[in-house]
Amino acid sequence: MSALSWISAFIEAQAAELGAADNTQQAYARDLKDFADWCGRRDHDFADLTRPVIEDYLVHCEAQGLAQSTRARRLSAIKQLYRFAYEERMRADNPALMIKGPPKAQRLPKILSLEEIEALLGAARSYGKTPEARLRCTALMELLYATGMRVSELVTLPVSAARGDPRMLLVRGKGGKERMVPLSPPARAALAEWLALRDAAEEAAQADHGTPPSKFLFPSRGKAGHLTRVRFYTLIKELAVLGGVSPAKVTPHTLRHAFATHLLANGADLRAIQTLLGHADVATTEIYTHVLDERLKELVLEHHPLAKD
Repeated sequence: MSALSWISAFIEAQAAELGAADNTQQAYARDLKDFADWCGRRDHDFADLTRPVIEDYLVHCEAQGLAQSTRARRLSAIKQLYRFAYEERMRADNPALMIKGPPKAQRLPKILSLEEIEALLGAARSYGKTPEARLRCTALMELLYATGMRVSELVTLPVSAARGDPRMLLVRGKGGKERMVPLSPPARAALAEWLALRDAAEEAAQADHGTPPSKFLFPSRGKAGHLTRVRFYTLIKELAVLGGVSPAKVTPHTLRHAFATHLLANGADLRAIQTLLGHADVATTEIYTHVLDERLKELVLEHHPLAKD
C-alpha cells in the first residue's frame, strides 16, 4: 500500500468508528500528508520505517521552527496512524509507541472584558447596509456569547433548532455528541427577529425562483449551504474594528473563552461550564481558573498601594 492509501484507510476508520468531525479528519490528513511527503523524499516506506526515522522527522519539524503544539499534534497523528496499522495487522509492530513528544506549553486564552463584549454586540447591531445583514450579525454574536458554542457549531445550526421560541438550543458538537445550551433573553430576542426575517426571505425566494428552503439557520448561497467559518472569522474582525476593540484580541474562539470566564467569575460551577462547552474532560475547562488567577494578580499589582514603586 502507498502512504496515501494508509492515510486514507486510517481517516475512513476514524470517521466510521469514532465519528471524527470533518475538521479533525482534515487536520489528520494535513499532518500525515506532510509526514508522507518527507518520507517520500528520503525513500522511506510507511510499511517498514523505524522509530529513528520518526524521530528524525520530529527533529526536522523543530528545525523548521514549528511550535511545540504543532509538533505534538503531528506526533499524535503518527502515533494513531501506527496504532491503527498495528490493530489492522498492516504492521507487526508500532514504531511510534515509545516516542515522547515535546511538552505541550500551556497558553492561557485571551480574554475579553464585559465592556469589550458589549462593544462587539453594539457594533453587530449597526453592521451592514440592510436590516437583514444587521439582524443576522446581531443573532450570530448574541448566540455565540450566550452559549459558548464553537463557531463550527454555530454556522451549521439547523433552523429546526430555533423553532418555537426555544429557551435552550440542542447543539451537535465534536464527535456528533449533543448537548443543551440555555439562551439568554437578548439572544432569544435576536434569534426571533432574525428567524422571522430569514423565513420571509426564504418564502420570497421560493415563490419567485423556486429556490428550495435551506435547512440551516444561517443559510448561504455557497457550496456548503451555510455561512462558513472563514466568512465569520472575517466578520468578527470587522466588528472589532467597528467597535473599537483590538482585532488581535478578537476571534470566534475568544467569545467562547469570554463566555466561560465570565460565568466562572460570577460563581458558576466548573462542571456546569464543562457541560455547556461540551468538553469531554474537566481538565480542559480548568484552564479558565488559571485565567482568573492571572487576572486577580494583575488587579493586585495595578491597584494595591503597596504594590507600587
